[in-house]
Amino acid sequence: MKKIEAIIKPFKLEDVKDALVEAGIEGMTVSEVKGYGRQQGHSELYRGAEYVVDFIPKVKVELVVSSQEYADKAIEAIKDAAKTGKIGDGKIFVSDIEKTIRIRTDEEDEEAL
Repeated sequence: MKKIEAIIKPFKLEDVKDALVEAGIEGMTVSEVKGYGRQQGHSELYRGAEYVVDFIPKVKVELVVSSQEYADKAIEAIKDAAKTGKIGDGKIFVSDIEKTIRIRTDEEDEEAL
């Protein structure tokens, strides 16, 4: 099992969701997050005063899939749907999951997904 975490621009969330559904991925968790990467935030002007916005609003999409095949499909779907070609498009992180348990039924691993 693989866990995929993607940090994307907020306006790309619907495109990513639709691409994942089309790829056969059924569930995901979405969180509003803030952060920065190479762009190191940006400056804004408010009432004549300049200030630095250190953390940029992003969306974090998390999903767990049962196989490397589904992980590859999900990664491609996210990359294609989230890409704008501009700085700040985001990152995708992939990690192994040792165990999954569905609380309601006590099902484990692939059955719990």
